[in-house]
Amino acid sequence: MDDEDSWPDFTLAEIKEMESMYKEIGEASLTQEYCKALATSFSFSASRAARPAITWLQVQSWFRDKQKKSQAKSKSSSKDLKLFIDLCGESISSNEPEMSDKPIGSRISELKELAFEARSSKDDAWYDVASFLTYRVTCAGELEVRVRFSGFNNTEDEWVNVKTAVRQRSIPLEQSECVKVNVGDLVLCYQEREDQAVYCDAHVLDIQRRVHDTEGCQCIFVVRYDHDFSEEQVKVERLCCRPTL
Repeated sequence: MDDEDSWPDFTLAEIKEMESMYKEIGEASLTQEYCKALATSFSFSASRAARPAITWLQVQSWFRDKQKKSQAKSKSSSKDLKLFIDLCGESISSNEPEMSDKPIGSRISELKELAFEARSSKDDAWYDVASFLTYRVTCAGELEVRVRFSGFNNTEDEWVNVKTAVRQRSIPLEQSECVKVNVGDLVLCYQEREDQAVYCDAHVLDIQRRVHDTEGCQCIFVVRYDHDFSEEQVKVERLCCRPTL
């Protein structure tokens, strides 16, 4: 539920102002002196002429609620970051202690040539990750990392969401591995576009199983791309499967 719905005594403009103040001064907004001054300002504003006055306790209660939500988001992001580091840790030298004393930011900068892929927001395609450069937590509490894509320079670096746009690298399928693909599976599919060819997420709608001959797999896979819902018939050499975790 949005803050404006949770706090009907405040106007939207007042909530926006408190949001801005909390981002600027943080816990200092919880003091009685500050809350009294803000409550007085709200109560005597022209937009509150036909509304009841706001008390400093209401203002303080709003800031305390905001603080609790921010702390909860911070804990959630810390868990996401720990999970991300743990996954990446398998690719770091085995000589490094299991519980590293290095700061998280330092460890992030060391993660290079990992078996990960990331989705670009520019074209919804997945590219191999060359390195993770740094990380940040958004105002919404989401963890993001800045990635360098394999084969691209720093002008193509992007901030991507760890939960939705970073994952272990997909595995290209061999001719004999078509049996691994089933209807409903999420696959990474090579999509040929007018300007370029890229790998995009798709779901398998139908499979036409055929007997293999000397040229290999002749099966046909009908896929629907997740980003634009277009459908296409492809062969197994254009598919990558998701690793089993």
